[in-house]
This record gives sequence, structure tokens and C-alpha cells, in this order.
Amino acid sequence: MKIQTLASLRTTADIVHDVRSILEEARRLSVRAVNSAMVYSYWLIGKRIVQEEQQGAERATYGEQILKRLSQELTSEFGEGFSYANLRNMRQFYRTYPDEQICYTLCSQLPWSHNRLIMRVDDPSAREWYLREAAEQQWTVRQLERNIHSFYYQRQLEKSETKMLHVCSQSVPTIDTRSFVKDPYVLEFVGLPPYPEHREKSLEDALMDNMQQFLLELGRGFSFVKRQYRIATETSDFYIDLVFYNYILKCFVLVDLKADKLTHQDVGQMDMYIRMFDDLKRGEGDNPTIGILMCAEKDETVVKYSVLEDSRQIFASKYLPYLPSEEEIRRELEQRSMIDNE
Repeated sequence: MKIQTLASLRTTADIVHDVRSILEEARRLSVRAVNSAMVYSYWLIGKRIVQEEQQGAERATYGEQILKRLSQELTSEFGEGFSYANLRNMRQFYRTYPDEQICYTLCSQLPWSHNRLIMRVDDPSAREWYLREAAEQQWTVRQLERNIHSFYYQRQLEKSETKMLHVCSQSVPTIDTRSFVKDPYVLEFVGLPPYPEHREKSLEDALMDNMQQFLLELGRGFSFVKRQYRIATETSDFYIDLVFYNYILKCFVLVDLKADKLTHQDVGQMDMYIRMFDDLKRGEGDNPTIGILMCAEKDETVVKYSVLEDSRQIFASKYLPYLPSEEEIRRELEQRSMIDNE
């Protein structure tokens, strides 16, 4: 497979460019191969430790003795990677993924540092999601840690295993826009006090100063277009707080910031923005524009009795300018679930 990957590299008129590309790809594949072998070896070590522990009469005491002895022997020969703590991690790694196939197909696609974080996630479905998403999106350790601590998985609007909806009248699947919107959004990086102690202008400024983190929080496929995007008719000018383009959805995404409670006027304004943007700015081949009302507080009555209820183009999401606790996220999700089921 690796030889085929190298062979598939396209040649150009520049031999220096081509040789450099071959070497860079070979280096990348080599690093991946070494990483995969290392992660798999740690899984095998964890398996062997568990097998040895099962022979002891007093497993807890016997297991600790095994780890201490292994650490002393291996550290002197192989270095600090086999500390007592890391051997415990290897044991937990195997216990978390006793299925060798999962280790081979998913865990081995990520460095050991990523696996150490993900294996501590309690929910098996969330673990698998983080494994796939971290590999596909090439998250750094810091990004992965932040996403786990902000309950990224739990905040996905759609919880289905697939984001593709098959439309009966079409043979080609379409992407559900709702799966690209979170509720709530966690914006702890803006450094602002909770509502009502900040203004929309302060929030917008902070998001611009931390655009890289904001794009990560928005999710897959988002690219920033412009701040205070002007759309004009013959008689009026309007300014949209933030405009993005999503290359997966193939559409523009309008974000309107509301540093207070959502109102029906806000929903009507976003509906107008979307209609105007589709009429004046949407390009050939673009899908319909979607809008996100990012608000400090949601009025669920407004949500239920407005176009938000059934719309696939307008969404209202709460934002939190701090890292929430697990209890806060649980309450938010339970409240949303109750409303959706009414």
C-alpha cells in the first residue's frame, strides 16, 4: 500500500519539486508506520501484562509487583517510555480495547499521546468518534484534549452514526446541514465573563482575535470569509456579523451574534439575511445558505413557535464563554431533548 501511494504521486516539469515530494511523502509514511507499530506494541504489552496478572492469587498486589519489576527492567534497557505510569497506561489501553481489530484499524492511526487521552473517555461510542475524528481532522494533542474537555461529541446536534440522509426521490445521498451545527458552542477562549457581563462587539472582537480556535469549534469544513459582511439593496444596507463558507456543505454560513436572549425579531432578521444572501451572493453550484443565531440565552418558546422549529437553514445555538462542567452539558442536552420530543 505504501509503495502504491508513492507511485501515485504525479510528476511535473520540475524534477526538484517531484523528488522533494517523493521524499516528503516517504518520510510521512515512515513516521506513520513507526507510530502504528509502536501503538500496536503497547497494546500487545498491555495484553501480556493482563495475562500475567490473571495468574496471581491477589491480583491487585500481584499486578503492582509486575509493573514495578517490568519498569525497572525495561527502563534500564529502553528508556523512560516504560515508566510505571506508562505501563499502567498500556494495561488500561488493552482493557479499553480488548478487540485487536479496533486497535489495528483505529488506534494505530493516531500517536500514543492521543490514544492516552481518548482511552479515558467513558462512552465507547464517544471513544470511537474521537479516534476517527482526530485522525481525519489531524487534531493536535492540545486540540483533542480541549475537544474532549468541552464535550465536543456530546454537543453534536445529530447523534446518528452517519451524517448522510438518503432522499427517496434521489439516488445520490444529501448531507444533513443540522449535523454541522452544535448546541451549545463552547467559546472559553474568548476570555469574556458570562452573560450579561459582555456586549456583542466584545464577543465579535474576541472571536476575530481567536479565529483559529473558533474554526476548530465550528467543526468540519468551515473557512472564514468576512466580518461585518455588507449586503445592499436599492434602498438599504445590511451587515452580517460573520460569514463563513463550508466546503463540505458547499454553502455560505451566516453567523449572527446575540449577547442576550433570543427574540423573534432576531429569527426574522436572520431569515431575511439568508433570503437576501441567496438572491445576491450565492454562486452557481452553491447549496442554499444557512444561518446560525449564536445567542447567550435561548427563548424556547421562540424556538418552538417560529421558523426555527422545522427549518434546515436557520438554527439557534447557545454559546458558553467558558468550559462547562459535565453536569452543565448534561442539563443542556436533556433540556434540548425534552423540547425536541414535545
